[in-house]
Amino acid sequence: MTHGDTTDSNVGSEDAYPARAVSRSVRATAPAAPPAAAEHRVLGADGLPADRYLNRELSWLDFNARVLALAEDKSIPLLERAKFLAIFASNLDEFYMVRVAGLKRRAETGLSVRSADGLSPRAQLALIASSTQELAGRQAQVFLESVLPALAAEGISIIRWSDLDEPQKIRLTRYFAEQIFPVLTPLAVDPAHPFPYISGLSLNLAVTVKDLNSAGEHFARVKVPDNVDRYVRVDQVDGSHEIPLFLPLEELIAAHLDVLFPGMEVVEHHAFRVTRNADFDVEEDRDEDLLQALERELARRRFGSPVRLEVSDDMTEHMLELLLRELDVDPSDVVQLPGLLDLSSLWQVHAVDRPDLKDAPFVPATHPAFGERETPKSVFSTLREGDVLVHHPYESFSTSVQRFIEQAAADSQVLAIKQTLYRTSGDSPIVNALIAAAEAGKQVVALVEIKARFDEQANIQWARKLEQAGVHVVYGLVGLKTHCKTSLVVRREGSTIRRYCHIGTGNYNPKTARLYEDVGLLTCSPEIGSDLTDLFNTLTGYSRKAQYRNLLVAPHGVRKGIIERIEREIEHHSTGKPTGIRLKANALVDEQVIDALYRASRAGVSVEIVVRGICALVPGVPGLSENITVRSILGRFLEHSRILHFRGSNEFWIGSADMMHRNLDRRVEVMVQVKDPQLCLQLGQIFDSALDPATRCWTLESDGAWSASPAPGTAARDHQVELMRIRTS
Repeated sequence: MTHGDTTDSNVGSEDAYPARAVSRSVRATAPAAPPAAAEHRVLGADGLPADRYLNRELSWLDFNARVLALAEDKSIPLLERAKFLAIFASNLDEFYMVRVAGLKRRAETGLSVRSADGLSPRAQLALIASSTQELAGRQAQVFLESVLPALAAEGISIIRWSDLDEPQKIRLTRYFAEQIFPVLTPLAVDPAHPFPYISGLSLNLAVTVKDLNSAGEHFARVKVPDNVDRYVRVDQVDGSHEIPLFLPLEELIAAHLDVLFPGMEVVEHHAFRVTRNADFDVEEDRDEDLLQALERELARRRFGSPVRLEVSDDMTEHMLELLLRELDVDPSDVVQLPGLLDLSSLWQVHAVDRPDLKDAPFVPATHPAFGERETPKSVFSTLREGDVLVHHPYESFSTSVQRFIEQAAADSQVLAIKQTLYRTSGDSPIVNALIAAAEAGKQVVALVEIKARFDEQANIQWARKLEQAGVHVVYGLVGLKTHCKTSLVVRREGSTIRRYCHIGTGNYNPKTARLYEDVGLLTCSPEIGSDLTDLFNTLTGYSRKAQYRNLLVAPHGVRKGIIERIEREIEHHSTGKPTGIRLKANALVDEQVIDALYRASRAGVSVEIVVRGICALVPGVPGLSENITVRSILGRFLEHSRILHFRGSNEFWIGSADMMHRNLDRRVEVMVQVKDPQLCLQLGQIFDSALDPATRCWTLESDGAWSASPAPGTAARDHQVELMRIRTS
């Protein structure tokens, strides 16, 4: 969406999100060759073909191509299409900052570690470069030939300086002189002025000027300010209606370069943009405070090496060569684009007040268990009657999970609150509730993951604010990110102590909870309460507990527990018992889990996978995965929940872990078994809807390509629209 999932979503961003599926085939890039026919297969020691994985990076590019397809879909409201162009651009930025940067580092240091599908770092970079240029060109085409004209037809225009009439130019020249000119700093390049540092993701003008006296030409760089809006509003009034006109800021600056370079002739000017390496690791084994170490590394991130150079397609060869030389960028890392650079700026256009060009507003319903009554019940009394499963954004976060924490903070019988925080909102009611609880004398522990990528600075600020209020703030375990979504409330009830818990798949962020699809379990189960107590003791102290009663906890238990349950389904199938595996996740990359699913398929177990983003498993291959199907649902909301269903064992699990190496090996993740039959029925209904043959989605084929399903012209249902209808009916 990100938000896509290149990072923690990441591209990632866990937090880059796509939207609804459309009826079109998407093939952004040539995937890694699928496994060969059975008679030609090279088998490994485990009896599985060596070429059984798709490439992770190319699969991510396929995912972002599906996001781009949403901008092409004319059935989607126009401003939402513009939003998806912005999301596509942001996703790609993060992909280069993290994934491509990591590949470049390995290639440059000579590390010949190959991907699971056998490609070297250099081979992957070559495929990424060609695919990115193709996708970026397609993005520009969608914008220039489809979205931009459609916006203009609706009275929302992104214009050029030459489109303005004289009174508008006079007014904007005054605006430039008063508001923009004082901020600009043109930087010359000559023997006395070295080539300036170009910050990552900044938009710049490369300018060639000629000295009128000596006729010598000089290069200069002008940075487009990033602390003002990218588009200058030049609205017109048509009768009683205001028509929004947007002038890109770089157009305004370019029209006034003569003011920046008086006495010089402006020969040419072109826009360019650099993406820098933002992939870094914090050294945690030094005798240094982690906060200080992270702040030092954040400062270094600004000066990461360039990994991509975006330029306007009208840039002269001479100027491009100069930029390549001075920035030390390889020509293969250049992306040439017509029209505007950095379409993530279209968020500003999306903010136009035109509800007729956006999705209809949706108000989440309060879960029936927490619904308003004449005599409102507390969350605690509700949970004593039974567990509650909440499904966001269809069911409100604020009237369930947020209310749980806020009531705990205000309840005089609550003795302690323990909470993990990975990402939260800028004005977080969760953080405010924890502060209020600490100020009321409760024992409050907050595990703040300050290494959450691209949220590090915000989380550092939250950590310090919490500490100042008396909250016990810890940063987790050395070498691991704490990604689990858990809350534990300890409450005195008469002569007993009862523990109330929340374990979810999404962050404690009320804003993203209205955009991200997630599930969460609220319970006062003694077993789960004991498990969370043990988990927090591990996170805050020196406990090294690895086994839990009702939880799977990474890095030691999630992969092992999932594979054991897959193997159990194989055993059940061999005895004739009904079996089946249903898996919903953001990404499926881990080779050990994939191989276990292949073994299940070969044994005859049905495997149905719903994956939003990356999938390295190849379905539908005879003799390997003919019993496996993979589909991807992109909708109005970001599909973010992780749910597992093992039919033979009749087990449902939810949690924070995706099937990726980083989640299973380098993070603290929690999966919890949902046991209540009614809640299991709810989780089963989510799968039933997502896997309905009539549900609009993309299907991964055995050749590695994604195709729209059902076929164009066939009646289709929208999974998310149906869930909105059910929850509000």
